[in-house]
Amino acid sequence: MNRYTIIDVDTHVTEVADLWTSRVPAHMRDAVPRVETDARGRDWWWLGRDRMAPIGLTATAGRGDFKQPPRGYADMHAGAFDAQARLKYMDETGIWAMVMYPNVGGFGAQEFLRLRDPELMLTCVQVYNDWQTEWASADSRRLLPITSIPFWDVAASVREIRRCVALGHHGILFTGDPQSFGMPVLGDAHWNPLWEAAVEFGLPISFHIGSGNMEGGLLRDKVKAYGRMAAFAELSVDLFLGNGRQLCDLLMSGVLARYPTIQFVSVESGIGWIPFVLEALDYQFTGNRVAEDRPEFDRLPSAYFARNVFACYWFEQIAPRRLLDSVGVDNILFETDFPHPTSLYGDEVGRRITSGLGECDDLTRHKILWENAAKLYKVTLPT
Repeated sequence: MNRYTIIDVDTHVTEVADLWTSRVPAHMRDAVPRVETDARGRDWWWLGRDRMAPIGLTATAGRGDFKQPPRGYADMHAGAFDAQARLKYMDETGIWAMVMYPNVGGFGAQEFLRLRDPELMLTCVQVYNDWQTEWASADSRRLLPITSIPFWDVAASVREIRRCVALGHHGILFTGDPQSFGMPVLGDAHWNPLWEAAVEFGLPISFHIGSGNMEGGLLRDKVKAYGRMAAFAELSVDLFLGNGRQLCDLLMSGVLARYPTIQFVSVESGIGWIPFVLEALDYQFTGNRVAEDRPEFDRLPSAYFARNVFACYWFEQIAPRRLLDSVGVDNILFETDFPHPTSLYGDEVGRRITSGLGECDDLTRHKILWENAAKLYKVTLPT
């Protein structure tokens, strides 16, 4: 009997300290991401002259929380940054495969825009993709890399996708909010080469939460007024809802009408909000007689979602008990977000699944936890 019951579609790998500095030319080393230790013994990521975040913030599972993250690598769960330890943890938890996303470069590679040097920005993306491929080689059946792209350059993005397909990558990471960086909206023909590459290689495109421009000072103001942890709690939910806005944009962009086989994934955003968004969008679409102006739309927005879009859940309990049919069982994937502060960890993975999906039939449970992801990411299954 197969002892694995889960394919986990959203996890993160805590980047090692010398990921970039050991791989770029000497003249770039002072600009690329690097780790420095402060006077209190805490390790921080730096990008050029900017201090970014403590490295432990991305690896709290089993070792801390958002308020008190690990101080350095020695304090983390080793599976955060060590591939063999990750595989051991997966064995313990019944997880066959994990889809992997970045931290330092941002959830859409947008942090590299700070470098303001096209060659340096592209080099950082390529170095990360190469390292991710090496990390996954510990067991390429089970550790599934997703290609980060230099989205600020569409031609370079397509070249990077082609390069990484040959390396065995399983998807494409893209910002769902390009206009927040002064770039064209999703429906603009500017992005057509990207969509065409995704279709050519059969790769799903991920809209991970937090992939838009987050440079505004609003969070700083809320931290001052509400307190740090209250502000971050609100920010977390705001990011989920931000993916709802991106989903509306995608469904009305015409991309799904022009590319019937393209596939998108809303990552780490949950699923409970989806029935309302789809119902509201269908209502507005019909009431405003959108199809009269846009004849390429041959179905309702909800029908495009059913055909082309997937969404991920992890902590929710109401949605898996009551809303599966409204979202679509064939469109739901399961994630743990390991090892982030919001992740499910250890025994909690099984408890949440049992509590949320306990009343589902075996076929529904198997689709959500395994089958949908296996098909979407072309997972090599255990023998």
